[in-house]
Amino acid sequence: MAEIIVRPYVEADNGAVLALILPIQQDEFSIPVTAEDQPDLKAIGHVYQSGTGGFWVAENAGRIVGTIGLIGFGKREGALRKMFVAADARGREHGVAARLLAILLDHARAHGLTAITLGTIERLHAARRFYGKSGFAEIAADALPEGFPRMPVDTLFFRLALR
Repeated sequence: MAEIIVRPYVEADNGAVLALILPIQQDEFSIPVTAEDQPDLKAIGHVYQSGTGGFWVAENAGRIVGTIGLIGFGKREGALRKMFVAADARGREHGVAARLLAILLDHARAHGLTAITLGTIERLHAARRFYGKSGFAEIAADALPEGFPRMPVDTLFFRLALR
């Protein structure tokens, strides 16, 4: 695989971001969600790239192979969203997920956020292992911070305190 470049999302990336995310959700993991169910994907700049948030893409030879988003909320809190990596770019040997997460965490710290919380679903076993190895701890739904932008499909939640 050629060199992976991680960079901030630009509006011209929207079609490629949808082309990456939707098949992973719908086909690979059988999550019954559409683009219409995710209005944030049609307004990435507004939803993610304002305040303390951000949205980044990983690109390989002109093809988007990964995404990650951060929404700032509450008192210096962040919600990790839309972390997806193409099947052929997954794994430690490529390091795409780790690089995306590192950029998000660096950005969060630079903007004074104190914790990152995320929601996921049970059948995303590899993602759950990745979050655990990255220092996130599973928390109960009733322990979610006030104002956390919870997605209806999420059933498991993880939190990382930033130092």
